[in-house]
Amino acid sequence: MIEQKQSQLANFDLWKQWKEEGWVPAKQALIESYLPLVDYVSGRLAIGLPKSVSKEDLSSYGVMGLIDAVEKFDYARGLQFETYASWRIRGSIIDGLRQGDWVPRSVREKAKKVEDAYQKLEQQYLRSVTDAEISAYLQVSEQDFQQMLQDISITTVCSIDDPIREEDSETRLSLLIDEKAKNPEFQVNEFYLKDSLAKAIERLTEKERTVVSLFYFEELSLSEIAEVMSLSPSRISQLHSKAILRLKGVLSRFKNQLFQDT
Repeated sequence: MIEQKQSQLANFDLWKQWKEEGWVPAKQALIESYLPLVDYVSGRLAIGLPKSVSKEDLSSYGVMGLIDAVEKFDYARGLQFETYASWRIRGSIIDGLRQGDWVPRSVREKAKKVEDAYQKLEQQYLRSVTDAEISAYLQVSEQDFQQMLQDISITTVCSIDDPIREEDSETRLSLLIDEKAKNPEFQVNEFYLKDSLAKAIERLTEKERTVVSLFYFEELSLSEIAEVMSLSPSRISQLHSKAILRLKGVLSRFKNQLFQDT
């Protein structure tokens, strides 16, 4: 605890030297100090990615995001740099992956079909739909549907950071995070978004909710979740994919309503 406080004080001095005095060695020291964040974020994103994507590439993209975060962070506001930097690092890695076109077009098309199926059927039935109903809608067997989930699992890592509309740079994440002061319109939109997501999470199956909770809140890896739930890693990957696709459908509906009202 004492060492942590000493480290925070040391970093505060570095921030002051870099931001107020423009001392480049302080900037370099900050970057080196927060490099473990790059390893952490890139390690999380690596889960489910194809083996063709090297960890070195992820780290390289992440370091660029960290540098950008150090340059743009306003330490005087008293915010947690780790939280701010994590999103910058994540965004930088995803931008790098997207530019490299790491997901085949056929896989993206499958993911879009399944996402649209969840969105349409769950809006129609106002409940969580079953695998059998999705399979029937897609006109494939349940076994083929499970294979589709396995194939598209690599796309769910970027789902919330994908553009809301192909021609825009604005992402789904921008609906959840506002770095500026919240105006009344934003607060209303935020309330309805949280309400929509809460209802969507309630509609997830118990296993899907458990996977989401363990992965995003307890920060376990998929292999660790598989061990906790006594399921295979591939099954955990499928459950994660289904949960994300359901939630993406909710965000898409929210986006459509938002654009209709503006």
